[in-house]
Amino acid sequence: MKEILKKLRKYEIRVRKAINSQMQGDFKSIFKGSGLEFDDVRAYQYGDDIRSIDWNVTAKGQGTFVKTFKEEKEQTVFFILDVSASQEIGQENKQKIDIGKEITALLCMSAIKENSQVGLMCHSDQVECFIRPAKGSIHSYEIINALFKLQPASKKTDLNKGLKYALNFLKRRSVIFVISDFIDQEYLHSLKGMARKHDLIVIQLYDQRETLFPKVGIVPLYENETQRNIWVNSSSSKFREMMDQTHQDKAVALEDFCSRNDANYLSLSTQEDYVPQLLKLFTRRNKKSSQRAR
Repeated sequence: MKEILKKLRKYEIRVRKAINSQMQGDFKSIFKGSGLEFDDVRAYQYGDDIRSIDWNVTAKGQGTFVKTFKEEKEQTVFFILDVSASQEIGQENKQKIDIGKEITALLCMSAIKENSQVGLMCHSDQVECFIRPAKGSIHSYEIINALFKLQPASKKTDLNKGLKYALNFLKRRSVIFVISDFIDQEYLHSLKGMARKHDLIVIQLYDQRETLFPKVGIVPLYENETQRNIWVNSSSSKFREMMDQTHQDKAVALEDFCSRNDANYLSLSTQEDYVPQLLKLFTRRNKKSSQRAR
């Protein structure tokens, strides 16, 4: 646990230094401006996001009006982490589940230091861990301790069930991180509901082993969630192309879904350094928040 905390502190310092230098002090927090609430309406100006148009006011015939938002003084940051067996793919200590836990812990520590309330839900096809939002450094260590000690009771996935559980619990608009490989079905309706009610950030994790198979002939693949072998011909070009295309199609579809529903999307490989990608994500979010507030 000491090694994990040391690593997380190093990453957090790196994130904060990069933000201070890259943003030249314009934003003091990686969460600044992410929690927004409706404030008022004003006349539409060229360059405004058409999704911010208040159609009810505009329909009165006095012109086109857009909603304006103000930053919430206190916001809740909530993490929904997939801990099902499909996450257990990758190199030792670099599996999708390892990266997901590190990202959750890192952002948790950063949010706590900005005086946000932070909560956590880990799920498979059931809720494996649930920590209500709260403040303080002691609370952040409680979350980190729960993360890295967790031994899921189930290996299966039901992302839709996890999203519904969080939707029913979180009444107030919050910043929601959903971290998963999204290898599941029938969850988009609940994810759309999450995007409408909250400030949603989707982080999709993947490993190259899921698409780049070595050519070793007919081999059994062990499926973690069903705990059974599936025989495939890894030398078949059609099989390899199908696996790669399936992954790409699903990633593109999820990114497009997030774009259409005003949610942030980030795809991360277990082989890459995730800190620069997180910085780019928050840079985009802060710019978007500033445009909305104008």
